[in-house]
Amino acid sequence: MFSNIIKMRKANLITMGCSKNLVDSEKLAWQLKQQGWDVEHEAEKWSHDVVFINTCGFINDAKEESIEMILNVVEAKNSGQVGKIMVYGCLVERYREDLKNEIPEVDAWMGNYSTTHMMHLLAETFNTENKRINAGPGHYAYLKLAEGCSRKCAYCAIPLIKGKYVSRHPDAILAEAEHLASVGVKELLLIAQDLSYYGRDIEKPDYLPQLVEKLTKIKGIYWVRLHYLYPDDFPGEILTIMKNNPGVCNYLDIPLQHVNDAILKKMRRGTNKREIEAILQKARKSVPDIALRTSMMVGHPGETEDEFNELLEFIQTWQFDRLGVFTYSHEENTYGGKMYEDNIPEAIKQERAKQLMAVQENISFRKNQKWVGKTMNVLIERQEGDLLVGRSQYDSVEIDNEIYVESDHTLVTGSFCKVKILEASAYELKGKLINIL
Repeated sequence: MFSNIIKMRKANLITMGCSKNLVDSEKLAWQLKQQGWDVEHEAEKWSHDVVFINTCGFINDAKEESIEMILNVVEAKNSGQVGKIMVYGCLVERYREDLKNEIPEVDAWMGNYSTTHMMHLLAETFNTENKRINAGPGHYAYLKLAEGCSRKCAYCAIPLIKGKYVSRHPDAILAEAEHLASVGVKELLLIAQDLSYYGRDIEKPDYLPQLVEKLTKIKGIYWVRLHYLYPDDFPGEILTIMKNNPGVCNYLDIPLQHVNDAILKKMRRGTNKREIEAILQKARKSVPDIALRTSMMVGHPGETEDEFNELLEFIQTWQFDRLGVFTYSHEENTYGGKMYEDNIPEAIKQERAKQLMAVQENISFRKNQKWVGKTMNVLIERQEGDLLVGRSQYDSVEIDNEIYVESDHTLVTGSFCKVKILEASAYELKGKLINIL
């Protein structure tokens, strides 16, 4: 099928879904570059020999977005703007045969972990070096510690799509981090489906804290940020390291999903409200200025008004610094998809999500107001007109607050500076440059 593609050399990589998919795309980009390909990420204009689409199949909205993107590229192919289309990733892992039948214009369908296969289809050599081409501005990068998931959450299709949890060897992670630092990365965002589980499958159940400390010692790395530490089996030692090591951001992303014990049991989360509150209390006691981020799900089958109100009260009590809210998506072949009826109307799900976010917006506004008149260290991301835009250690990429900085200087992306905060809204701060760090 791809014999005529050997001389083709221009590729567009489109990534749908999560940051873990982005890492896979960046590694594919490096493989292609090694073989002489001209590679673009998310190119706006179609004029490519091959378009690769890395799909998401997690929930209904993500699946629909992936399918819409595939159809858009098919339209570009039919008009002569695209040569070949190669689609891979989570959506294909779940629905390969259906997709092949419904969208025959796609030239190759592949599931997860298929980079080697794609290179072979292109008649190219696969390079075993674990390197990447950063798709972002270059000063930060996601660092994946594991693939898959061995949890049994009732609503989640990830174990079906990705398989069981497989920790990467620490040496491979450190080598990749060294490479990222060598090309200018200053912030590492640690990701996996669940960081708390890291090492348990390779007889290194307590290795995450040691790994984090080793990452902070790499020359050129200034920030290490932790994402997706599940409350079940939470590695408490990480809080001590966060407190004592300035290279670890005072930021903890701990997806809770709910706090009502009956709902948590239906979700098969492996924890309860008492245990959750103990972790949060320990986190704030150990690292007083920690920024706590969580995600909550509303509209799980059987969620009553009282159970939702308990969640609402919990948010008001604990005053999270950052919060994401998702509505329940009924996924086939999951435990919940088989055992429960999706009995909460969509309108009620959306209304509950809206209520939670309204509460969070007020919390965020009050917390941000406390920064007015104070100074903070800011990592500059980009320039918008006369303003510089950046983040603090309390904010992650794309999902959290941004800081707009008045300055007479034109700073290089990835620069650190000290900023005095002058104004605050719910999700933005505005300040004035004090000095460059």
